[in-house]
Parts: sequence; structure tokens; C-alpha cells
Amino acid sequence: MANRPRLAAIITEYRKHSHGQHIVDRFIEGYGWNGDHYHPDVDVVSLYVDQRPEGDLTADRARRFPLMKVYPTIAEALTRGGSKLAVDGVVIVGEHGTYKRNEKGQTEYPRYQFFQQVVKVFQDSGRSVPMFNDKHLSWNWDWAKQMYDTSKRMGFAYMAGSSLPVTWRTPSLEMPHGARIRESMCVGYGGVDSYDFHALETDQCMAERRHGGETGVRWLHAYRGDNFWKALDEGVWSRDLMIACLCRSHTLTPAREGFNDILPTVDDMKRLMKDPIAYDYLHDDGVKSTMILANGLVRDFNFAARLESPARIFSTQMYLPMPDGRTTAANFFSPLVNNMEKMFHTGKPTYPVERTLLTTGLTAAGVESLYRDQSRYETPHLKISYRVPVESYFWRT
Repeated sequence: MANRPRLAAIITEYRKHSHGQHIVDRFIEGYGWNGDHYHPDVDVVSLYVDQRPEGDLTADRARRFPLMKVYPTIAEALTRGGSKLAVDGVVIVGEHGTYKRNEKGQTEYPRYQFFQQVVKVFQDSGRSVPMFNDKHLSWNWDWAKQMYDTSKRMGFAYMAGSSLPVTWRTPSLEMPHGARIRESMCVGYGGVDSYDFHALETDQCMAERRHGGETGVRWLHAYRGDNFWKALDEGVWSRDLMIACLCRSHTLTPAREGFNDILPTVDDMKRLMKDPIAYDYLHDDGVKSTMILANGLVRDFNFAARLESPARIFSTQMYLPMPDGRTTAANFFSPLVNNMEKMFHTGKPTYPVERTLLTTGLTAAGVESLYRDQSRYETPHLKISYRVPVESYFWRT
């Protein structure tokens, strides 16, 4: 490997506020970090962009950063126009762009197809390098599992996921390693096969630190609309954990005109929330988790868990300040890029890809449960066990 790892970026779009722009720009432009402007100790030397919508930034970035060459195919980006792999790391950003939306409401982003083309170059070259995959591995569970299995079989470092596990937290807390958890919850917002993944990651990056580590998930049951309110009334998930999450929110919609600190009643929630969704699921060790999309009530991601010994509720928020339309900041991408850089230098992931494999499967299971008229969906394929190190890499400054 070169002293400065050489990276190939394989992205769907390079326009303002796309994930491709947020990630690649940080590698080539730098970003604010610990009170200074930090320039990553890597070089993006090749770029493949799948779609060029209005506002495409590819030509501008190629002109301003001539070290980064744009190639017409993924294989050429990895070989830099030659016949063998000529980079030290690969970043795949298969998010945003105009792609098919199937009957289940999933956008068929080509992450699996990108991955397969990268792996072919690895195989043809007789060697592989670390790879990062933005967000969940694939909309298709079988493909996601194949991607994971391929990385293990070929032995390359593999990381994936979004900014939620590594962004700031308010308050800046970490789940105690080895804590005994009875139940966990995330209240967030957004759409299915989209921000539900973020909310599931929020829950998982905390719940996985429990005593015994992660054991996998037995089943998932999705609730939507009227069924959501019926489940809440019947106590399918704990109302006090839901309230603890709402109390962490910085964006809680006022329940009364002129006030911003009134805890909403259930009637208030019914009035404010648009198309509420919950994924309720059971881990193999008996821990229960719930993901709630509370559109109209909050616009952030809030976590709570019921702990034992001593019995208490632990809660925090994954702070994710969005761009306001005038800037491209989205500073929560900075710790994500920082963790990627660590892997490209060390050849070791800072957190396990098994987390993303599980949350990928949970996202797909939520979609499936909704598609099957909100019936319980058995998930024996999600018997994914792993443990995380004591050290955590979320952004503390």
C-alpha cells in the first residue's frame, strides 16, 4: 500500500446534498474536525458516477482535483485504466438517483451490482482491498447475505452503514458494555426502506453492547396507521420508553399552540403523526426492540432502553443536524468518513459489518411484514451473532 492509501469512489450521483457528494467531498476537500480543518491522509484517485442529473458536480470536481480521474466503468476506475487492481480501498455509495421502485416500495439501488463488479476486479487481480458500503448492503436480503459471505470468503476488510452510530449524541453517552437490557426503542422519522434503516441502526448500535452481545432476531411485526394505535393501546411496546425517546427530541412538535414543552397525549399524537409505523421485533436472547417512525411528531432519532441492575431507563439522541438548503454541511458525515479512513489505513473495520447485515435484514423484514398485510414475519435467517469491542467510535466533540 502507498503511504497515502489510494481510493476509488463508486457512486450513483455526484450532486449537491447527495451521499456521494457528502462523502467524496470530505475525502478531497477535508472537513471540520476537533476544532480544525482536517484533510484526510488518503487520495481519491478514481471516480465512477452512474448517473448525471441536473446539477452534476463530476466535471467541476475533476477539474479542481486533477488527481481524481473519472472513468466510464467500475472496472476501469479500480484498475485506473490498466488490467489489474490499482487502488488501496473502495468506497461504494449507492444512494440517490433514479432507479426502479418495486411493488413493495423498495428503491432498487445497485449496491449489489456495484459490489459484484468490484469483486470481479479483485478476483481477476488475485488480491483485494478494504471496502466501504454506504447505508444497508442491499434492498434484497439474499444479495446482502451474499455480499457479506463474499467479504468473509475473500478476507477483505468490509464496513457499511450510515452516520447514525457514529454521529454526536446528546447527551454524549454510550451504552455500558455488558449492560443487561430488557427492552430497547428508537423513535425517529422518515420513510420505509429508507430512514427506517437509520432508526434500526440507532437502536442496534446501542443494543448490541448488551450482556452476551448480539444473538440475532427471531421475528418482526410491523404496524401501520390504525394498527399502530391499536398496538400502542394494547401495550405491544412500552409507552414509558416511547415517552423517554420523545423527551430527548429537539424537534418535538408543540402539542399546544404557543407552547414548546408540552408532552403530547395519545390524542395529540394521533392528531400530529402522519402515517405512523412501528417495527416490533424479538431478539433470540429475549430482548425486545421497537422502531417507530413518528412523522409529524419528531424529525430526529432518539433512543431509550430499559436496563437492569440497577433498574433504570437509559436514553440519548443521535444528533443529526440536516443541511438547511443553503449549505452542504451535513456534518454527521464527517465521523463516518473518519471511520472509513481508519479502516483504509489499518485494514481493520472500526465496527463489525454484522451490525449492518442485521439491520439490512431487519429493514427488509419490516418491508415484508408491511407487504404481507402487517403480519408477523418469522426471521430464522437473521440468527446473526456477534460482539462489539468496548471502545466506541461515535463523535464526542
